[in-house]
Amino acid sequence: MNHLRLRSEGGFTLIELLVVIAIIGILAAIAIPQFAAYRRRGYDSQAKSDLRNAATAEEAYFTDKNTYTSTVSSLTGTYGYRQSANLTMGTAGTSTTFVVTATVASGCSSSTGVWSFASSSGVITGTPCG
Repeated sequence: MNHLRLRSEGGFTLIELLVVIAIIGILAAIAIPQFAAYRRRGYDSQAKSDLRNAATAEEAYFTDKNTYTSTVSSLTGTYGYRQSANLTMGTAGTSTTFVVTATVASGCSSSTGVWSFASSSGVITGTPCG
């Protein structure tokens, strides 16, 4: 009987395994909501970046045509604009000003994630993704 006790028993106890699982659960409970917030901020950054690129393409279009365009497709190709995935873009142009709007297609709640750039003010305004 003593011979069996002298032999070393390896491995983890049930309590040690439960403690490790509890720690992993706590870390996951903290990390998952933070990840969702980072993702929403990424959508907003993507929309703002596309607005800046579209505004630059609008100015290039104006240089050639002496007017601003009202269609996003006119900005692609020659004028260097390429729309990112997960965005819906719109533009309204006149002979003197333009407004470009970017809406996050998925990942935001309704009526959030909508950003616009007006050439008259030169400022990006909108509602953050929520």
